[in-house]
Amino acid sequence: MSAEQIIKTGKKHIGTPYVFGAPSDRTDIFDCSSFVQYVYGQSGILLPRNSRQQYQIGRRVSKSSIRKGDLLFFTTPKRKKRKGIERIGHVAIYIGNHTILHTSRNDKRVTITNLRPYWEKVIIGIRRVIS
Repeated sequence: MSAEQIIKTGKKHIGTPYVFGAPSDRTDIFDCSSFVQYVYGQSGILLPRNSRQQYQIGRRVSKSSIRKGDLLFFTTPKRKKRKGIERIGHVAIYIGNHTILHTSRNDKRVTITNLRPYWEKVIIGIRRVIS
């Protein structure tokens, strides 16, 4: 499978409502990690349910080596003072040109968002799960 295939699958869901804690078996609502889990699962990449678990899969990637299809992990205002992976509160799919495909409490739906200025400042890590 390719990053392009994953991105295409994800884009089919632009506009789908955000609901925190959305169940894995629903595609009419998503939260950030259920969205990522679903999109990658459609390409045969099985990911755990939440963003902290997803962060432990794949291999670490530096910002200078980022590619389409990589998973970006972020802290959130509620989690920024926590330690280690407990700081992670959000996950998104990198789609190129400093943009991410994701769903969040702020956007309230699946959307494409620029990393700059906000998201770039709160990146905790990047993982590559596509071989």
